[in-house]
Amino acid sequence: MSLMGSSVAELFSAIDKLRAELLNNVEVLTDCQRVEGEISHGEILSLIENVILGIVTSLSKDEAPFLALPDRSNWANISFDSAIGLRMTLGSSVTTIRSDCPSSVTKFAQILKIFVVIYKLVQSNSYATKRDIYYNNTQLFGSQKTVDSIVDDISCMLKVPRRSLHVLATSKGLISGDLCYMEEDGTRIDCRSCSAAAAVSSNIAGIRNIVSHAKFIMIVEKDATFQRLLDDDFCTKLSPCIMITGKGVPDVNSRLMVRKLWDTLHIPILALVDADPHGIEIMCIYKYGSVSMSFEAHSLTVPSVMWLGLLPSDLQRLRVPEDVLIPLTKRDESKLSSLLKRPYLASQPEWQKEMELMQQSKVKAEIQSLAAIAPDFLTNIYLPNKLRYGGWV
Repeated sequence: MSLMGSSVAELFSAIDKLRAELLNNVEVLTDCQRVEGEISHGEILSLIENVILGIVTSLSKDEAPFLALPDRSNWANISFDSAIGLRMTLGSSVTTIRSDCPSSVTKFAQILKIFVVIYKLVQSNSYATKRDIYYNNTQLFGSQKTVDSIVDDISCMLKVPRRSLHVLATSKGLISGDLCYMEEDGTRIDCRSCSAAAAVSSNIAGIRNIVSHAKFIMIVEKDATFQRLLDDDFCTKLSPCIMITGKGVPDVNSRLMVRKLWDTLHIPILALVDADPHGIEIMCIYKYGSVSMSFEAHSLTVPSVMWLGLLPSDLQRLRVPEDVLIPLTKRDESKLSSLLKRPYLASQPEWQKEMELMQQSKVKAEIQSLAAIAPDFLTNIYLPNKLRYGGWV
């Protein structure tokens, strides 16, 4: 029997209760997280000038210049703060990029080239995408990935958010539901069209005039599930809510958008991911951040994210047919045990319990597996029930 007909007030009582709990904790969070103000153009230019000055000084002394980059891939440089998530510690170890060493001379040149591009962008108050930078000199950079990584390295080295460097990334995320806002250039975005979703903006910092009556935000791991919910008119039926997907591992803009909505609306954020180690890791990126972007955690993480589903315990509870359950691979098992060792799981006993259940049962399942119970089970029964009875952890 479908729960769509149940009164909205009844449906949202658990959500309202969760919101009240979150708001009790939020005052503490916003004060300690709002420390970062916007950095002026002059400050950024002088930070870059200092780096270049260091290089010139080395050359004048007949020494080979080098650059010291914080090591963004090392867990030893990361500490866990329950109010912020994974953050880079101050005394982080560094990687030295030398100009007189054959193995790093190319990277040294690439970093300098990107410094020049950023300096000009900030000076002229214009923006470029990481893609534009790559096509500016494809021979030097060799791949788009190189540019992406160096822009993050520079952002980390200068301790400046990437958007303040005037470098934008093309967004891959989509958003839909009870939400309207204004882009920096004055374009009005209305996400309420049921048939199509809006692309997540490339300049989240410039978004203003956010208007929404949403009761909650649902992060959907996969594009396929997101499209299915869109086709089923989920946001209207269960209205009002907002759905967002980063289409798998989320890009920075999708994460910034979730954070911006949390800061503005202070409504519960629920994650709908596959019941597998990969889905759990994606949810952890939204909630606690990632090692490689830990230097920017305060503007990217939302520690209030709750796990709505698909829970390993749901598979047993709903008697999901065995033929749609997938055995864990060796890789899944090692990913799961490494997730269980992450510093943030100590504060999440419920999540631990679910992951241990997955370890014991040795199976995983995709959200689509619910269709084996009934074709419209996800939209008409599973999600309304979860929301009505507070079935998140």
